[in-house]
Formats: sequence, structure tokens, C-alpha cells
Amino acid sequence: MSSARRAPQERGQAAERTRERILRAAVEEFGAKGYAGARTASIAERAGVNQQLISYYFGGKQGLVEELRRRWARTQESVTPPGATYAESVAAHLDATLDNPDWSRLVIWQALGDSPAGTGDGPAGENGDEWAAAQRARLREAVERTRGRQEEGEITDELDAEFVLLVAYALTFAPIALPRVVEGIVGADPLSKEYREWVVGQLAAMTRRRS
Repeated sequence: MSSARRAPQERGQAAERTRERILRAAVEEFGAKGYAGARTASIAERAGVNQQLISYYFGGKQGLVEELRRRWARTQESVTPPGATYAESVAAHLDATLDNPDWSRLVIWQALGDSPAGTGDGPAGENGDEWAAAQRARLREAVERTRGRQEEGEITDELDAEFVLLVAYALTFAPIALPRVVEGIVGADPLSKEYREWVVGQLAAMTRRRS
């Protein structure tokens, strides 16, 4: 009897472990090859499961990437502790991004348009459009939080809130997207504690409110 036929009998922790193995393998595959280049056969091989289990648990490749998108969004919502300062917020996002390079590569692939979004015709396009809209909304909320810090006097209002946020995003994802460039410019391992502390210190200096 195949693994796919046994799948409905998986219950509780056994089923959850299988799902998690598939999702971890999917992050690696999507991070390395993007959505277009990823293959469910390769994901199944990485996870050590029957390929048909991907369809059983997630409905296929599109279902996998949609679940990963949801997880990433939930993770981002909980990255910054309540009441965190600007420097603490930047440090938390740096750690979340650089500690999980496969996840971060997936985000970069998606930002480049490599996704099942399509044109909006049918489920793939509709789901992709919804995800893109939700992402834009989260970014606008981040801009407003930055502006709120400016209004409260925590960081300078001499710079546009949009610029402050964009610089922080660029410095956070640069070690994943441009590791050799970062290492060549900064002279440090792009994923290192040294780089992270340097970024936090430089952003804090750039955004410090002048008296």
C-alpha cells in the first residue's frame, strides 16, 4: 500500500510531523530555486516522503507556498516585542531574517514576482493578488509605525518615514540578496553578529533626533 493511501490514517502528532517535514523541505526548495524552479518531487525527496502526500496535505505546490506565506506573515507580526524601541525593533527583524536564510530567500523570490500570482484569473491569481494586497497593507502599517516614532520624538523627523523604513529593509535583506557585496563593503560575515550590531548602530545614528 502506498504512502498516499496510508496518509488518511495518519493522526495527531504523526500527521503533524509529516506536514512539518514537508514544509521545512519546501522552504529549502523554494528558497534555493524560487516557485517556478521548485519541483514537488524534489520537495518530497528532501522531506523523505511520498510525493503524493504533498497533494494530500497541501493540494500541491501552490498550496505549499500559500501556507508558507501565512506562516511568514504570522512570524512577522510577532517579531517585535511590545514596547520595543526603534533599535530593538531593527535588531529583532535582523535576527529573524538572517537566522532563517531559506525563508528570507523565499521572500526575495516572491518580491521579484516569482509566485503563483498570475493575472487574477482563477484561484492562483486571486490568491496571489490577495497576498500582494496584504503585504502592501503590512508595509503601509510599518510606515505609519515609523511615522509614529517620529511624532513621539523617538527618531528624527528630518527624514521621510518611507525612506527610513526602506533603508532598514535594504540593510536587513542585503546579506541574503547580495552577500558578497555586503562582505566586500563591510568586511564582515553578512550573517554575523558583527554585521547586525553595525547595522543597528548605524541606523540608530542616522535616525537620532537632533536637539
